[in-house]
Formats: sequence, C-alpha cells, structure tokens
Amino acid sequence: MLILASAGPLGWLIDPFTGSVTMQRALIAGTFAAIACGLVGTWVVLRGMTFLGDALAHGVLPGLALATLLGFSTILGAFASAGVMVVGITLVGRRARLGQDAAIGLLFVGMLALGVLIVSRSRSFAGDLTSFLFGGITSVGTGDLVLGAVVAAITVVAVVVGYRAFLALAFNESAARLMGLRPGLTHALLLALVTATIVASFRTVGTLLVFALITAPAAAAIQLVRRVIWVLITAVVLAQVSVVAGLLLSWYHRLAAGAAMAVSAVALFILAMAYSELSAAVRARRPAPAPT
Repeated sequence: MLILASAGPLGWLIDPFTGSVTMQRALIAGTFAAIACGLVGTWVVLRGMTFLGDALAHGVLPGLALATLLGFSTILGAFASAGVMVVGITLVGRRARLGQDAAIGLLFVGMLALGVLIVSRSRSFAGDLTSFLFGGITSVGTGDLVLGAVVAAITVVAVVVGYRAFLALAFNESAARLMGLRPGLTHALLLALVTATIVASFRTVGTLLVFALITAPAAAAIQLVRRVIWVLITAVVLAQVSVVAGLLLSWYHRLAAGAAMAVSAVALFILAMAYSELSAAVRARRPAPAPT
C-alpha cells in the first residue's frame, strides 16, 4: 500500500524496476529472451516441432555440466551438447530405421541422464545444477546480456529475411522445395535458431523451463490471431508479458523467477484458449442473417 501511495496506481508495476538495478538487468535479459523465444517458438509450434524443442532444451545439460567441471565456457559447452543432440537424432533416425519421435525420445533421455551423471560427480555442483535447470535471471552478468542481445538480433534478422521460406516450410515442405526455397537449409537454420535461443536463455529461465517460454506464448498467439505475421508479433508480446509477470511475482512473493515466468506463460495460454473457445461459442449462437 505504501508503494501505491507514493508512486500512484502503477507503483506496484514500476517500482520494482526503477528501484533495483538487479531487476532492471533481469528485465533486459528477459526482454531479449522474450524476443528470441517468441519468434522461434512460432515456427516451432507451427511446424509441430515442440518435442524436438523440448529435447534440445534438456539436451544441453551435459555440455553445461561438463564445461563447469572442466572449467571452460558454459556457452560453448551448451552449443556443443546441442550439436551432438541434433546429429545424434539424425543418425539414429536414419540408421536405426526409427521414427523421428523415437530418435528424439531416446536422445532426450540419454542426454538428460548423462548430464545428471556428470553433475553427480561433484557435490559442489548443487548450486550450478539449480541454476542450469531453473535459471538465475536475477544474477545475470554483462556477458549474458550481450549474448541475449546478439541472439535476439540474429533471430529478428533471420525471421525477417527468411520469412517466406519459413512460412512455406511450416505449411507445405513439398511446395517449398518446388519453389526453390531449399527446405533442408531452412530446417537447419531453424534448428540453429532454436539452439541459440535455448543457450542464450538458459541463464534466464533454465533448461527445464525455457521450453515453456518458447512454446506457450506462440501457442497462445495462435489462439488469438490467424495471420502468421501477427502470430509472430503477438507471441513476442505475450512472452514479454510472461517475463514481466514472472519478475513481479518473484519480487513480491519471493518465488523462483524462472518458474514464475514459465507458469505465467502457461497461464496466458490457458486464458487465450478459454477466450478462443468462448468466442467460438458466441459466434455459433448468433442467428444466421435473414435471406434477402
């Protein structure tokens, strides 16, 4: 109540970000993550690649753990681990005559278990493991902000330049090939963007929770708008709302910020789905126009 009295009706929203440098840095980091996750997540959801995205989000754990154990860059470790994951899924799917979902599932479980085994080698990993899995947005450093900004900028450029190719690939791969849009290269670029987004965001929301920020805002946007360009924009906006809501929940209720952002993103999806269902029901009950 003191906040409202001193800063007006929006004091509860503004004060945490104006009175704390930590919250300001967290908001900036979250904004970069929201941009990348919202844009990449739209194509992931439209292409039905959510299981692969989930697997990649968990598959970076061995690289993070090994990098920490050996004392080199966790960013490089995460990229290397994601690369192994993608190559492994491709090889298993082709050589073992398995469907892609089976290959993804096997590598998903294997990489996650390998990460846990590496972490279990050192008792001092407890804090690092918590940060890897659930993020530490309130302790992001300058390097994390720079990486987030670079990945967000690359994602924006890639989506703008490759919009036509991504759109064709999302709805008709055969047509994309006939149009000379090189769907194989486009798919590889999308995987690279997903990987970069996950690596840049693991410090923000953690490897277990980044998947929520990638898929939930995009899935919610699809419930609200129809044109793909508006889905992209709406997904970014909803991801940003999730970041702000999660940070506020963390600030006022002393909750884990990464988990609060993930829950906020899922809650927005539930609200969007409810709105979509209600709107459809209202339209269905409207009387048909009288014949003229």
